Amino acid sequence: MKVSSNLVRDIYTYYATKLSDFVDEREAKQQVLALLLHFFGIDRMRMALEPELRLSESELLTIHMAIKELLTHKPIQYVLGGTHFHGHWFALDENTLIPRPETEELVQRIVDDPIGSKVKTIIDFGTGSGCIAITLKLLLRTPQVFGLDISKKALQMAKKNAQSLHSDVSFFEFDILGLGSDEALPTADLFVSNPPYVLENERTKMKANVLDFEPTNALFVPDDQPLIFYQRITELAFTRLKPGGMLWFEINEAFGTQIIQLLDQSGMTQIALQKDIHGRDRFVSCIKPE
Repeated sequence: MKVSSNLVRDIYTYYATKLSDFVDEREAKQQVLALLLHFFGIDRMRMALEPELRLSESELLTIHMAIKELLTHKPIQYVLGGTHFHGHWFALDENTLIPRPETEELVQRIVDDPIGSKVKTIIDFGTGSGCIAITLKLLLRTPQVFGLDISKKALQMAKKNAQSLHSDVSFFEFDILGLGSDEALPTADLFVSNPPYVLENERTKMKANVLDFEPTNALFVPDDQPLIFYQRITELAFTRLKPGGMLWFEINEAFGTQIIQLLDQSGMTQIALQKDIHGRDRFVSCIKPE
């Protein structure tokens, strides 16, 4: 079976049906609409108002190849080459983790916090696409924002995003777990991180579109060291975070209590565990004592 014509309405129906063998019908329709909008500027309203709207042969080939990628379980964000985050378009590839809505929440909580809105220097650990660092820079106009990552390819994408969004963020390569790396960091008023926090034993619960395409080093931690990044960033906070400075984490909901204990034992104050919009423990904030 092939698409019956090059009418957009026929193309939409055909490919939505084809995708529905892999995802539910509603998501299949949303994905085809996303492709039509991204590649050709065609939305649902235009489809309704222009029932005779057609694609050229080359345009039809473009959407066919995109659907072909989706049928391999490739995330639509990678097929489109990016995604929206907090109202801005961020370019992505398979070297950068796809930003989640929870991370948008993390950014908004920092922006809304009375302390967060006054900081002069921010460090984002494990910056990936740069979505946290760049968005905070755009929203807070913080004088200095740094994005750190161990992946050179992720940093290239982050720099590309900063340039396209006219956001003056400094990115550099940094191994969070590396020994003797403290002195390479500037001092800051705010640390933020959405580090790897998915346990290795949780792989079996994850879908192919995540496991086969997203960078595993940005997702997983050893089962016996679930807090390894939180521990290290907290240690760095005691040498590079200024007194009275804030630390924000996005976390695995299963480890909220343990992270609270970690921060409390390290001497942090005003420790708060916060839930996301789904009611799951997702964010932790604290203050370094004066």
